Amino acid sequence: MKKWDQLADEKTIENTVTALKANGIDTQVAENRQEAKRKVLELIPESSEAMTMTSVTLDTIGLSEEINKADSRFRPVRDKLYAMDRNSQVQEMNRLGAAPEFAVGSVHAVTEDGHVLIASNTGSQLPAYSFGALHIIWVVGAQKIVKNSDEGIKRIYEHSLPLESERAKKAYGVPGSAVNKILIINQEVQPGRVKLILVKEKLGF
Repeated sequence: MKKWDQLADEKTIENTVTALKANGIDTQVAENRQEAKRKVLELIPESSEAMTMTSVTLDTIGLSEEINKADSRFRPVRDKLYAMDRNSQVQEMNRLGAAPEFAVGSVHAVTEDGHVLIASNTGSQLPAYSFGALHIIWVVGAQKIVKNSDEGIKRIYEHSLPLESERAKKAYGVPGSAVNKILIINQEVQPGRVKLILVKEKLGF
């Protein structure tokens, strides 16, 4: 098994959860993807506005489909975005995606000292994560735990980028992806704003 695919052990998970909480990131542990999905759905009140960020993790556990389906008990932001014209309404679309009530997604690395790293090609999910969204929920496989931010950046370039490039080629017909922007969250200053569900299962990349 590749280094970046190895699940963290119990002690490392425990220490990481303690560090994340100390940095203002409310963290729960889920034993598997089913429990993680249930926890997320419990955290979003009915009729709330919810934006699912592009995420292999969310797709894998069925959250993208659950939140965005036609008879969803939430108000999916993606429905609004798909109904808009990218040529004439691009600024309005940017605003909508940057400040949803709930932003749901994943991250590329979590450090043992409680920091979170997210890489992006366009940066579209980063405004919501850094400040705009009222609430953030991240679902993260325990294989994404790394020692520190330097190792997190290595993980992004050595592991996440090649896999995302392959996904992007198939999904969008583009030559590949790129790490054009990286957001590192060292601490969340708004109490209760960010919730992270750490799953004891290999999810996403």
